[in-house]
Amino acid sequence: MTNSAATVVLGLWRALSDRDWDAVAGFVTEDCVYVDVPFGPALAARGPADIVKRLKVGLEPLAEYSNHDGLIVADGDDVIYEHSETWKWRTGEVAVLPFVTVHRLRDGKVTLWKDYWDSATLINNGPPTWMDDLTAADTSWIYDATGQI
Repeated sequence: MTNSAATVVLGLWRALSDRDWDAVAGFVTEDCVYVDVPFGPALAARGPADIVKRLKVGLEPLAEYSNHDGLIVADGDDVIYEHSETWKWRTGEVAVLPFVTVHRLRDGKVTLWKDYWDSATLINNGPPTWMDDLTAADTSWIYDATGQI
């Protein structure tokens, strides 16, 4: 186990929980690919600026967002992190979202970030407009990573 790889991943998730977008961008490489696995690789994001744009689509509108630590396993520069998130919308809805995230690091930064989660958890617990809000959001970040991950 590489403690430094796990430390980097935990730092990334602390920054994300704080919605410290500059710090999040500093944890990923210029060629990092981020994908929400439930939505597939055709809706990935690539690079710090676009990954932050992508993350903001879901997290910026929330009244509160927090990450809850769980099991983390590192094998060299590959890290698997089981955790959960609490999403609280301004309209009062709350969802606790179980997650497994896979990260690959290079030179102390994340170069691949794959989030595995159940989209039905957010669809069933979020505001009725949640999916409409997502489809109306800025999509300039979209990167088709099909065949790359």
